[in-house]
Amino acid sequence: MNSTKNDVQASNETSRRNLLSWLSSVALFGSALVSVVSNLVFIKPRATYGPPTRFAIGKPEEFPSGARISLEARRVCVVREGNKVAAIATTCTHLGCIVGLSETGFACPCHGSRFDQDGVVTGGPAPKPLPWYKISLAPNGDLEVDTALEVKSGTYLNI
Repeated sequence: MNSTKNDVQASNETSRRNLLSWLSSVALFGSALVSVVSNLVFIKPRATYGPPTRFAIGKPEEFPSGARISLEARRVCVVREGNKVAAIATTCTHLGCIVGLSETGFACPCHGSRFDQDGVVTGGPAPKPLPWYKISLAPNGDLEVDTALEVKSGTYLNI
């Protein structure tokens, strides 16, 4: 009887030992899996990039001669004079408000800065004129504006 009792006790210890061994293996595998997943998430860049600085605004035919068209979503005003096209920023150099078109040029609704047709400051707190951006003709015939490249005031693209 003693031997049967020892066999049952040994069987219980073996099953307990197997259970603890299995639980330890699952815990180690789980922690390794969590470690791998967290490393993969860490490696992926979390940078959020702003809107592109170079964008198409349309065909030259869409801008009639003598037109000044404000593209508010892109914060740029397209000016066309004859066969020449230019792009002027519509972001006020004072505090970054979006300026609107006026009879004399541009007007800032926030703090009253005024600019002439070429973006030169004529009144208000704005410290600098509105920047002009590089405009080019893409291979597909669209006009492209690059807001990362400022050009001298009065620089037009001949089309």
